[in-house]
Amino acid sequence: MKETAVSVLPVMAIVLFLGFTFVPLDKFLLARFVVGGLLLIVGLTIFLLGVDLGIQPIGERCGAELTKKRSLTLLLVVAFIIGFIVTAAEPDIQVFGDQVRGIFPVVNKLTITFVIAGGVGLFIMLGLLRTVLNLSIKWTFFLAYALLFLISFFAPGSFLGIAFDSGGATTGPMTVPFIMALGLGVSSVRDDNDNSFGLTGVCSIGPVMAVLIYAIILRTGGTLGENQIIEQAGSNLSNVESAVITSGFFSQIFSPFNHAAGHVFREALISIAPLFALFIIFQIVLLKMTKRQVIRIVIGFIYAFIGLTIFLIGVNGGFSQAGAALGEKLGSLAVSRGGVWYLLLIGTGLALGAIIVCAEPAVWVLSEQVEHVSGGTIKRKVLLIFLSVGTAIAIGLSMWRAVAGFNLKYILIPGYAIAMLLMIFCPSLFSGIAFDSGGVASGPLTSTFVLSFTLGAAASGKGGNDSFGVIALVAMMPLLAIQIMGIIFKMKQRKVKPVEVADEL
Repeated sequence: MKETAVSVLPVMAIVLFLGFTFVPLDKFLLARFVVGGLLLIVGLTIFLLGVDLGIQPIGERCGAELTKKRSLTLLLVVAFIIGFIVTAAEPDIQVFGDQVRGIFPVVNKLTITFVIAGGVGLFIMLGLLRTVLNLSIKWTFFLAYALLFLISFFAPGSFLGIAFDSGGATTGPMTVPFIMALGLGVSSVRDDNDNSFGLTGVCSIGPVMAVLIYAIILRTGGTLGENQIIEQAGSNLSNVESAVITSGFFSQIFSPFNHAAGHVFREALISIAPLFALFIIFQIVLLKMTKRQVIRIVIGFIYAFIGLTIFLIGVNGGFSQAGAALGEKLGSLAVSRGGVWYLLLIGTGLALGAIIVCAEPAVWVLSEQVEHVSGGTIKRKVLLIFLSVGTAIAIGLSMWRAVAGFNLKYILIPGYAIAMLLMIFCPSLFSGIAFDSGGVASGPLTSTFVLSFTLGAAASGKGGNDSFGVIALVAMMPLLAIQIMGIIFKMKQRKVKPVEVADEL
């Protein structure tokens, strides 16, 4: 509770300060924002407890047991099924499909959902195959991204942001802990810490590549033009300002949460049900855990479900709406007045990016696993600092792009090229952590509050018609930040070792 409160409360402080001073917001909107923030803290606390009790142990046990069977075919087939089912059921993917269809009416929601799920399934297979065969994590990422950017040159430019955002949308609060634990379970059998991370990073490439290929097929078939984008600036903000409710004060504050509870409960249930079904199947045919272990994991699932439901109610009931309203007003002032307002918009993006990533559920899971696997040599706080800096720069760039409207390729291509270059000097363990961090940083809070904030700013600037790409930037910057951290860590180790040798002599 203390750790999650420290992560969320600074975000609330920034929004409330701006909402009461420079950018006055509706008092009911701010009240709902406070209630939403408190629900976030409670929900995130319960969810992380559930992950520790239920989700992580299953993933690690499944990975370890499947590897012990010494059947590579069985491991890869099960991995594909897990990736496909869990991704197809992910609530973020359903929302993402609706957003894409709003921009490109020719896109079929069910088809793009299956395309993304298939991409994740195939690349989970690739990631686990790399771990089992002990292939280089650096060469895996280098070849995969080289192929990815080669494909991107043949895809419609208007689909680039959508494709890269799909990689972030797949890394939901339920899938990421399970996928990371699965990779740790497989690598634990091999007793190889350098191969413990990277599976989530590999999985994030799959949907991007699959969506780009899907876009090429659509264009080849003549159903998708290069510039076929629907003018919809501001349409995503239709629910930003709440409707006037004629009943009392408390009703105006709590009605949106009651309205959100129904569909959020359903989304959380759909999100957790496939994993629970897989747990039952694995328990019968593979794991055969004791009654006490099963009860502990079932309790973990219950905690995770309750926590995720409370978390999402807080996000959808009031937290993200305040972000959209704040972004819209700041963006409008930056465009109309420029100068200090432009700096305030970008500065707010930097501050929110630095703080909000620490409130992502999967970030906490990753940081705990990194500290555990490294035996405490890689401190969680240091990892969070570098991750915060990377995410802050990403959101700052998103704010700049929202009002300036420049092409996403101008950032993505140089950014990934630098990430590939850094891999030459960075330890393999840190490269794996970096690419995993790119996936976990773009979680439910980033894809709701930050995306809403950016869409609000984009509606007033030149980026209004090309709102996709925010998640792509958030997923890219940790690749640079964490690998720079790895290089610094490597340099410090080289300085320490000669001193230790001298002491021994």
